[in-house]
Amino acid sequence: MPVREGVVETSTQADAPARPRTPLSRKRILDTAVALADEGGVDALSMRRIAQALGVVPMALYKHVANKNELLDGMIDVLVGEIDPPAGRADWKTAVRRRVLSARRMLLRHPWAPGVIESRMKARATPTPAVLEYLDSMIGIFRSGGFPIDLVHHAMHVMGSRLLGFSQELFEDAPGREPDPDAMPPEEMAARYPHITALAMAVAHDRESVVGAGCDDQLEFEFALDLTLDGLDRLRGTH
Repeated sequence: MPVREGVVETSTQADAPARPRTPLSRKRILDTAVALADEGGVDALSMRRIAQALGVVPMALYKHVANKNELLDGMIDVLVGEIDPPAGRADWKTAVRRRVLSARRMLLRHPWAPGVIESRMKARATPTPAVLEYLDSMIGIFRSGGFPIDLVHHAMHVMGSRLLGFSQELFEDAPGREPDPDAMPPEEMAARYPHITALAMAVAHDRESVVGAGCDDQLEFEFALDLTLDGLDRLRGTH
């Protein structure tokens, strides 16, 4: 009597050895959390969602991360780990510039990260281990480049969050934003704030402007970075 196909399949499946389950680890949890934040934003992130993505119960996560804040701190360390290591024999300015722009590329891959970094840096007395290691290596680049320690202190302050690839903007003037329904009429704006109006008009219409037409976030970031590094280089020469 011929063997039915369905019986053969069932028998084969029953005889197949069970695949070993990948052990749950802190790294798997953090990598999954970063992927979920990339997909839906950090505000929608929860232990329950991470557990569902990993196929475990939420309580299993707490053996590896104590709470949401520890999770966010760990996610920051994952991201900082994506920044390129220091360039081998490059001069200090090139080395700093390359690492900062690598940090910038990392943040462009994870748009939610600046807000998390800012909030957690303010909440913690000490930065996370990966951030500490990164900042220590950046200080080392300045020191190897001939910066005295007091000038390195000033450099770290003036570079600020730019060291991690982003800067706090005074104005959010990116193109494509929805108009503010409560904004004052243009004529009144021009009369009350003539210099702001002139600047806004120049940025919007002057294609020969040093920063180009409109506000290019990447161009603005690199402009400020190069201006800062050039200024630090001149100061280094006076010490």
